[in-house]
Amino acid sequence: QVQVAESGGGLVQAGGSLRLSCAAYGRTFSSCAVGWFRQAPGKEREFVASVRWNGGYTYYADSVKGRFTISRDNTKNAVDLQMNSLKPEDTAVYYCLARVGADAQAMSVPSTDDYWGQGTQVTVSS
Repeated sequence: QVQVAESGGGLVQAGGSLRLSCAAYGRTFSSCAVGWFRQAPGKEREFVASVRWNGGYTYYADSVKGRFTISRDNTKNAVDLQMNSLKPEDTAVYYCLARVGADAQAMSVPSTDDYWGQGTQVTVSS
């Protein structure tokens, strides 16, 4: 079993940057693909980015490609999401999730096998 917890959210002006972190607990984390989703008020939860268990492959939603970077350090059981050139439409609660043995691209569709965090709020002001 894996537990994940997000941190690093906050308020930033448009064009600014934030770095979110996902800390993981559990022996199988190094074999998990990890992803980020977000949910804005009144909208469906949507995929943001994901990374393969070894960090060797990443996958992004078109809306964040070129602005967000996902990375992981298995020695620290951590996955980060660097968000640059933030826009007001990036405002949402951001969730980290992990899935044992998954491919990064498969993480773009939620599964009942996912371990989710509680989320962290990101607010981008115009």
